[in-house]
Amino acid sequence: MEVLHARCAGLDVHKEFVVACARVAKGRSVERVSAEFGTTTRELLRLSDWLHAHGVTHVAMESTGVYWKPVWHILVGSFELTLGNAQQIRNVPGRKSDWNDAMWIADLHAHGLIRASFVPEERFQELRDLTRTRSQLTHERGRHVQRIQKVLEDANLKLTSVLSDITGVSGLRILNAILGP
Repeated sequence: MEVLHARCAGLDVHKEFVVACARVAKGRSVERVSAEFGTTTRELLRLSDWLHAHGVTHVAMESTGVYWKPVWHILVGSFELTLGNAQQIRNVPGRKSDWNDAMWIADLHAHGLIRASFVPEERFQELRDLTRTRSQLTHERGRHVQRIQKVLEDANLKLTSVLSDITGVSGLRILNAILGP
């Protein structure tokens, strides 16, 4: 099978650690070197230095929850990165270990067998995060208003019969008057 990336690495990313396997093809032989790193910024910078020391140019990793994001942010400017769907690059059952997974990812990536997931540019990621946060806050606000209405209904205060919005100016004045000085 044709080798597309002669100097690549596979990363098996977890919450507390990352197992890296650098795969360097030299002629017909392949040298694999593996190491484990933490997920703190200092450790991820050490991972980047380790990958550079082995001459790695392409790096592939699984999209496991959100754990891949800090790794991606540290490595994005220095390497050609590929984020693969964890279900699509699953290893053969029976011989599962973090070290084997990292080696499997490196081997798949060397031959171009990992379909890259879409990762938007950093500015679009920030915009996505901002709009998601706004959406969550809007839903949360709605739930709080419903709780207030339920408490008022339980107390036999039918404010929603006379007010369209209990969080409007008039509604808040009535609520403040009910609560007292």
